[in-house]
Amino acid sequence: MWVFAKKVNHKHLSKHETKKEALLRFSLVLGVFVAYFLFVAYKYGAKEGLLVAWLTWSAFVLGTPVADAGFLIDFPVRLITRLKMLFSEIMVWIVAIGLNLYALTFNPEIYQSSTVLKIFYQVLIQPVPYWIVILISAVGTFISIHFGDELLSKRHHHERNFYHKHKSKYKLVLLIFLFAVVLVIYHAVVKQLGVNL
Repeated sequence: MWVFAKKVNHKHLSKHETKKEALLRFSLVLGVFVAYFLFVAYKYGAKEGLLVAWLTWSAFVLGTPVADAGFLIDFPVRLITRLKMLFSEIMVWIVAIGLNLYALTFNPEIYQSSTVLKIFYQVLIQPVPYWIVILISAVGTFISIHFGDELLSKRHHHERNFYHKHKSKYKLVLLIFLFAVVLVIYHAVVKQLGVNL
């Protein structure tokens, strides 16, 4: 009986720890975004600063193979609605693409506002070969989002049979391997842009 209670407590702790880590990560990313927005708002004014901040956010959404920029939206949506982060990340990508279409059409000079935006502008205006950065970023982002959904999903904290436990371990190893491959390819491609990571 005591052993069973210990197991239940361990599972509850595991679930609590996962959400606590996700909340900490979210708080850090949000803090960086708010600090950056305040800096650019001070430097360029509120209106221009807002666009610079959102374009910088979109550069991280579309140009990095992890979901940290999208995580600003994905995580609270997941907590409030229980909607998988995969679906909110698709919306994040649509918004990020829309922001850049707007800026490229009506205000392309804004990309000269920061080093990040200057580099991202080169990616956007040179489809060959630099759109591969966006493609690799999409693959890496959606792998990491899938992994995050798996960690936050309640069913992964309940008891499962032997087959499902081992299937999850193999899936985790495969996700980590695929993510590592994406990072290696991403690093090689970004190096061609002259960016040292």
